[in-house]
Amino acid sequence: MEKQYTVSEITELIKTALEGNFGEIAVEGEVSNYRPSSAGHLYFSLKDSFAVISCVMFKGKAVSRKNVIKEGALVRVRGRLSVYPPRGGYQIVCDDIEAAGEGNILLMLEKRKRAFAEEGLFDESRKKPLPRFPGTVAVITAKTGAVIHDIITTLGRRAPGVRIVVLPATVQGEGAAKTIASRIRQANAWGLGDVLIVGRGGGSVEDLLPFSEEIVVRAVAESKIPIVSAVGHDTDWALCDYAADLRVPTPTAAAELVSESWLDMIGNLRSFRENLVDMIYAKLDRVKLFAKPFSREELEFRFRLIVQPRAQRFDDAKDALAQNMRARIAEIRRRAELVKTALESASPLAIMERGYALVTVKTTGKILRNAAAVETGETIAIRLLRGRLEAQVLEHIQEPA
Repeated sequence: MEKQYTVSEITELIKTALEGNFGEIAVEGEVSNYRPSSAGHLYFSLKDSFAVISCVMFKGKAVSRKNVIKEGALVRVRGRLSVYPPRGGYQIVCDDIEAAGEGNILLMLEKRKRAFAEEGLFDESRKKPLPRFPGTVAVITAKTGAVIHDIITTLGRRAPGVRIVVLPATVQGEGAAKTIASRIRQANAWGLGDVLIVGRGGGSVEDLLPFSEEIVVRAVAESKIPIVSAVGHDTDWALCDYAADLRVPTPTAAAELVSESWLDMIGNLRSFRENLVDMIYAKLDRVKLFAKPFSREELEFRFRLIVQPRAQRFDDAKDALAQNMRARIAEIRRRAELVKTALESASPLAIMERGYALVTVKTTGKILRNAAAVETGETIAIRLLRGRLEAQVLEHIQEPA
């Protein structure tokens, strides 16, 4: 029967065989995926055109060699092969490291950089200012992952009124550069944003190569929409950084940058609102302080002080008017009595009361004032105070004038 091993057993056999058959070795390759740890250890990979091997240089050896290890640099390490059982992988535990010349990738990128710079693609005169209050932010990155999540979260928190248009693109590997350039031109052709964020998360030099391809650099330089390049992390770089209108260390920083004015405006509005509320309350406090002595009774008293003189004058005027009217009425009554007396004294009845009578011709009703006005034998009517008489004229007696 074939022998059966546990994972630990077979890993230990491989470890013994590998480490026992190799002594100290020297390996030359290009640094990739460089990751210094907070503890002081240096983790990286060595690669050539066909293979990759992991390396580690522990703190004690790494102190004097940190400046030698750079992403893409061509180096020569000396050390021992080792198997790390928890991961089931092998690596070189480095005792020494030295530069072996420029890495091929960095050399190629440097040549491209010089060529693009001479052509003017990186000139400051080409840089466009970012809009202060972008209404729409277009983002070119992978459709899933931390980058797009961080950008959407940051913009949603800092500028909730901004619209986000995501243009998904392949950001690593074959065909990535073509996709990224196509998305940049698509955003410009359709006017999909007021500002454009182009980026991805961190990675090795090879991972970031699409953002240094000529097609991408030219698309960035030709864009009419201002572009913020957010490729990798703080220590990462790509040639599109130089062609972009602005470069930031991380995609999250790009979202913070384009939303800065919105956040400032919201902060200013909040500050203005708080100041306005404070001013209103201060005014109210002053009004309350000013009105505090004026209770209802006090206000009524003050009102009466204003009204009282006018009311008194009104009463005096009313009394004077009534008195004048009474005097006038008395005068009119006195005059009326005089007229009445005069009228009564001139009344025929009053005269008759004294024994006089009214004599008229019966046939004509004409008042007789002269005896000659009536003929002998003619009937006359005599009006007394009480009653009437009729008489016949028997004789004319003329009295001298």
